[in-house]
Amino acid sequence: MLFLMNDAVLNLDSIKLSPKMAGRRFQALTLPAVRRLGQELYADDPLLHLRKPERAKRLATLIIAKSPAINAALFTAPAFACRPDDVAVRFASVDFEVMANLHRRQDEGLLDTVWTDRQVWRRLAA
Repeated sequence: MLFLMNDAVLNLDSIKLSPKMAGRRFQALTLPAVRRLGQELYADDPLLHLRKPERAKRLATLIIAKSPAINAALFTAPAFACRPDDVAVRFASVDFEVMANLHRRQDEGLLDTVWTDRQVWRRLAA
């Protein structure tokens, strides 16, 4: 399964849920709690998806577990070591063809923030 985290396509096929993640404690987590966890992680490191992809993959797995329709997340921190409340969050459901195209471009070294933004997040108005 592919998941877009900011401007990086993560392949989640290799992620296995630990017994703790599969237990009752994990089930009690809500999507807002997972969102807050993402805000805390990105407040500490706005480039988490590039510098610590395994953590980003675990976060993506939690997001999907709470809302299976979501396959993309955008965490935007204004600065390193900012307050978690300052990290903006967006979730999206990206069409399969778009996700496959993003993944292909990433494999070819052609995926960048501007292109991803135009295809998915549309923050940069034309």
